[in-house]
Amino acid sequence: MKTYVAKPGEVDKKWILIDGEGLVVGRLATLIAMRLKGKHRATYTPHVDTGDNVIVINAEKVVFTGNKTNDKIYYRHTGYPGGIKQRTPRQLFESKFPERILELAVGRMLKRGPLQRKLMRNLKVYKGAQHPHEAQKPEPLDVKSLNRKNVRA
Repeated sequence: MKTYVAKPGEVDKKWILIDGEGLVVGRLATLIAMRLKGKHRATYTPHVDTGDNVIVINAEKVVFTGNKTNDKIYYRHTGYPGGIKQRTPRQLFESKFPERILELAVGRMLKRGPLQRKLMRNLKVYKGAQHPHEAQKPEPLDVKSLNRKNVRA
């Protein structure tokens, strides 16, 4: 018996559409990261992009559990001495690009490196209900029905 190793040319990628309205950020991000990496497939290979392309709409309507909207802090550094900056999810939701919350959550769940940067290009996040990927015929994935904890009541 030989071990199967997927090659990039053999992978058939699907397009998946997820509506983020009312979904919990962490649970949604884990599902997206798993789909991007390809761990839901039997042909999963760690060093090859075997995952799907994921489209998320209504990203500004995702929610946090508990009081994380005010208490959680995202840090970044400018590169200059004393240049640490911080923002809360509430500030990100009120900013021009609220979809970055989901991009940050998914990006931090994937292992850093060249493959992570390639996988993040397969993620398309939009704050509204419209997206320009109708030609790819994305299949809708109902995350709300997978687990009752995925939705914040």
